[in-house]
Amino acid sequence: HIFVCSFKFNFKVSSDIQFVLVCTAVVWSRDHLPSLCRLQLTEEGHSVKVASHYNTLQECGLDERSRSRIVHMRNFNNWLKSVLIGEVLDQVHQRQREVCVLDLGCGKGGDLLKWRKGRISQLVCADIAGVSVEQCQSRYDDMRKRSHSERIFSAEFITADCTRELLSEKLSDPEMRFDVCSCQFVYHYSFETQQQADTMLRNACERLRPGGFFIGTTPDAYELVKRLEASDSNSFGNEVYRVTFQKKDEYPLFGCQYDFNLEGVVNVPEFLVYFPLFVEMAKKYNMRLVYKKTFHEFFKDKIQNDQNRVLMQRMQALEQYPADGRSRLASDRPEEYEHAQRHSEEGGARMPLGTLSKSEWEATSE
Repeated sequence: HIFVCSFKFNFKVSSDIQFVLVCTAVVWSRDHLPSLCRLQLTEEGHSVKVASHYNTLQECGLDERSRSRIVHMRNFNNWLKSVLIGEVLDQVHQRQREVCVLDLGCGKGGDLLKWRKGRISQLVCADIAGVSVEQCQSRYDDMRKRSHSERIFSAEFITADCTRELLSEKLSDPEMRFDVCSCQFVYHYSFETQQQADTMLRNACERLRPGGFFIGTTPDAYELVKRLEASDSNSFGNEVYRVTFQKKDEYPLFGCQYDFNLEGVVNVPEFLVYFPLFVEMAKKYNMRLVYKKTFHEFFKDKIQNDQNRVLMQRMQALEQYPADGRSRLASDRPEEYEHAQRHSEEGGARMPLGTLSKSEWEATSE
């Protein structure tokens, strides 16, 4: 079956602090555990590469993004984040009016509009890439200028390697507490070493108020290893993505590196996150797992809500199949939509359908 898998983890602590994480995941056999090996790393590790990579990324306009082969996949992932963030903020708003958020690994500010719609009061944006932080602040400034009489949250911007530096020492208010920490598709960079992963987790959790949430998204180690073991080489993928490991059969708990190529662009090295270990590490900060769902389950559940359905249509999170005179399919290959055709024929679904191409489903289900 073609589906997007993800787990949504929610830790709850003795002090009633909660942790929510959404990540792609497929069950990995219990006897197939990562091996532990000693790693020799430079003092800077890959942090400099990460910062350099994101600092040199060029901004692309709406026209260019709309022509991307994976535009609907990006929109789909963005819809999932929007629903998750919205629901978490709704829970926080039920018990208080003022909401303070930490966007850990904010990038260029792709979630600023979500925070605005979530009616938060204060935001702290932190990222390792200084250029990205500047672009995030510029987007925020533009948003404030266009807001007219609407009240916009206050914001603080910090450039820091959150896997090595403590944000608590950089906050303008040393007593600041957060109701939500959001870490979207970033946490896996910290699993280069145990110390980096722990520092990132500390930054996410230590300033949370009782009843707060830590939400995030990250690639799934189980599915990545499963696809690697099924491959004849150290690499696997399709026409939109490719993952390359250095070798098979050795999966250290930290520093298990792979290279991820999406739509022809090679990103910086990434690292597997072994979730049972992650859960244990979170206990150090008095957090525990309380909730999880796959992307597929999350989608099936949330799409029943009329507001979420309207949001999905507005965000163009799925493409129309078959295309009409006003649209075109992301791929010209018929096999990329066999699943949609089969769903219509076997399930009796009426055309047109909303879907992603086969390659996009595979890429986003990591």
